[in-house]
Order: sequence, then C-alpha cells, then structure tokens
Amino acid sequence: MKSILTTCPYCGTGCTFFLNVRDGKIVSVTPDDNANSVNQGKLCSKGRFGFDFVHHKDRLTNPLIRKEGKLVEVTWEEAIGFIVSKIKKTVKEYGSDSVAAFSSARCTNEENYL
Repeated sequence: MKSILTTCPYCGTGCTFFLNVRDGKIVSVTPDDNANSVNQGKLCSKGRFGFDFVHHKDRLTNPLIRKEGKLVEVTWEEAIGFIVSKIKKTVKEYGSDSVAAFSSARCTNEENYL
C-alpha cells in the first residue's frame, strides 16, 4: 500500500490527509496526525469516507461537446476553446453582466478563484 499526502476535495478549507492506494485504486483515507494545517489531524465524514466517486464507472474523465446532436469526446484544448468562444459571443451580444459561473465545494479555494 502507498500513502499519498494530499488536500481534501470536498470544500475550500484545505484539510490534508493521506490517500491509501493499492494497485492504483484508493482504498481508504487516513488523517495526517502530524498536520499543522487547519484540520490538525482530524477529518469530517466526507473527507474520510467520500472517495468512491474517484473510481465510479459513470465518472466523466474527458470533456464532451455536443456535435450534430450527439455528445462527442474532445481534447481539453478544444473544450476550453469552445467555452471561451461561447462566453465571448455572449458578452459581445448581451454585455458582461450576462455571464456568470458556478463552481464546486469539491475544489480548493485556489481552484474556485481560477
């Protein structure tokens, strides 16, 4: 088993813990007992037990764009370019107040800021 120190994906608090990985799959999560971070070696139930989504069979791992009525897998570069072009078109047509964004509690504060 390999233990990898990382940051919890569930909120922007920044708690650290170890992902315990066997054969390339997360099998458990344990707190960093030596942590001087915000969680001081403690974990909430989401942080400790909420890792099954990583290996879920329905999890999207590549971006999709609808082309001719069907979702097609594309590269990250194409997906980001598509999003940028749609945002620019919307701003040009309706003004900058017409654009908003959603983020996720599964991102760090830094990821949400970006």
